[in-house]
Amino acid sequence: MRIFSPKEVAAALNYPDLIGALRDMFKSGCTMPLRHHHPLDKNNSQHGMLLLMPAWQQRGYLGVKMVTVMPENGSKNLPSVQGNYTLFDAANGSIVAIMDAGELTLRRTAAASALAASYLARRNSNSLLMVGAGALAPYLIHAHCSVRPLTDIKIWNHNGDKAEVLANALTAEGLPARAIVNLEKEARTADIISCATLSTDPIIQGDWLKAGAHLDLVGAFTPAMRESDDTAVTVASLFVDTFEGGLHEAGDIVQPLNDGIIKESDIKADLFSLCAGEHDGRLNEDEITLFKSTGAALEDLAAAILVYTQSN
Repeated sequence: MRIFSPKEVAAALNYPDLIGALRDMFKSGCTMPLRHHHPLDKNNSQHGMLLLMPAWQQRGYLGVKMVTVMPENGSKNLPSVQGNYTLFDAANGSIVAIMDAGELTLRRTAAASALAASYLARRNSNSLLMVGAGALAPYLIHAHCSVRPLTDIKIWNHNGDKAEVLANALTAEGLPARAIVNLEKEARTADIISCATLSTDPIIQGDWLKAGAHLDLVGAFTPAMRESDDTAVTVASLFVDTFEGGLHEAGDIVQPLNDGIIKESDIKADLFSLCAGEHDGRLNEDEITLFKSTGAALEDLAAAILVYTQSN
């Protein structure tokens, strides 16, 4: 059995290889039960949640991720997502690897958004607006940079100081990043808008989205959370990572569905269909696209297999 540290997980999961692994797994598929949500305090989601995400191949590997999500950890200078991933040989049930789930989750989540953007964002997209400056933000920025020629990276956060810190760190790496204050102004000119927040109220308004924009919604992962308003989901062509997750867990989809703003048929495709070539993704240069990610155990399994097989 191998044990992989966060640094070893990061070294194994460069974005081109990881995006390719996700694309292959979405093409081939695997058994993937809906993830288990266990609120630690049913009356207050801010007090934390335990997530269990299993997935397995008929002939290959089986894996399960155990993660805690603690929204209040930011104020304690601790990561909001912590846990581990256990990878088994599906043929005999033996454990072959245990690895850090935090780094795995951050990288596979960012890679899934970049995979979607490879189908949905305009090929000449060069400006990215990152909404949120938490742990996931730099991963999303690097992942999007791997699929589109970004020359202007704008970062907004409700705490402007955090946006400045992240922008300075990315600039030191050689990326064209800058912190911004006027969210509406910058959203109206952005080719890609990526949101990674824990917001329960809409942040991005559909009226702000220019023709040809791509909106990547990552942060709101429960039906009570939301990053976009009703206008956004009506003016955009809607896509999800998985229909099961999108229809049950994503507040940006579930809330307007329940209110009759959109119908299930308005969701054009998921990553399974996009990767299999069953849907072309973006249809023209003026189309506004919206991708809602809730995360899928398939993505964790693909990433964990890549970490393990690259070590052998």
